[in-house]
Amino acid sequence: MAYLQPADYTNYGLPAGTTADWITAATALINSYCRRPDLNVVQYTERLRIVAGAHTVLLSYLPLAPLAPATSPLVSIEGRYTWPRRGEVLPAPVSEILWAFALPGQWTGVDPTLVDFDPATGELTLPWNVLGLPYNEVMVTYTAGLTTIGDDIKSACAQIVRNAQATPALNASQTRVDTMWIKYFSSSLIDETVQAWLNPYVASRLG
Repeated sequence: MAYLQPADYTNYGLPAGTTADWITAATALINSYCRRPDLNVVQYTERLRIVAGAHTVLLSYLPLAPLAPATSPLVSIEGRYTWPRRGEVLPAPVSEILWAFALPGQWTGVDPTLVDFDPATGELTLPWNVLGLPYNEVMVTYTAGLTTIGDDIKSACAQIVRNAQATPALNASQTRVDTMWIKYFSSSLIDETVQAWLNPYVASRLG
């Protein structure tokens, strides 16, 4: 969905007659820069390795937000103890327990209500598994995004349109602006001001 609606155009410095293709192209550039499909609340699934000895992971898309009120952004979580990586070999008694109960490689459901999380940072603190041992890999399905598109995103969208219209190669009379063509100019259209507005929403690892 476009981040600016016709009723917003004049409030953010765009002519009331701005055509929707400019807004659509600017929205696509914002999503591309943020390395995510949409800034609205969307469901994601991530498979994450956990640092040896740690109980926390960081999710890539922020902020965590539920799809519906009074629900959790953590949809489902599975954990497992995989074969150790180099430098992560556990002491013999612990590894013998793991092999005896066939834990390596098997995914186990983790109750999301037992997982502490920070919506702003995306940090999850995981519980121990049923044997009192840490997981070293988790699969997390969660929802993240903005429940309301704020002034920063709307301002960024409007500024991209203004930058595009001021770029000679794009400032031509036409009824449609091709998204792939505009993406070629993204380095100049997404200037430092736009980047400052968008940086809090850039995916931390993916893309």
